[in-house]
Amino acid sequence: MISSELLKGSMVTLVLKTLQKQSMYGYQIMKELGSASGGHIDVKEGTLYPILHSLETDGAVESEWSQDQGERRRKYYKLTKKGRALLKEKAGQWDAFRKAMDQVLALERHAYEV
Repeated sequence: MISSELLKGSMVTLVLKTLQKQSMYGYQIMKELGSASGGHIDVKEGTLYPILHSLETDGAVESEWSQDQGERRRKYYKLTKKGRALLKEKAGQWDAFRKAMDQVLALERHAYEV
């Protein structure tokens, strides 16, 4: 399991990425993040729903209530154009951060090898 401290700054990016291909309801987003991460990311409702609400308020996602026959009513979230632009921006930031971390960690390994 990845620590919540490490995940904290990445959750918006992860939620946006999860919604990139299709609309999903909250529980589905939590399950998809867990599955896509090989079980390393375990998102709780108390973390996810405030993020979704904030993204909706900012116009990055929009929601719609839906009910399939024989199932309970669910609120589905989907990316807006603004959300797709935000995902692109955040993914670029993450890529730069990952590369910088890899460089720093490589220096650490090299120092120990000498």
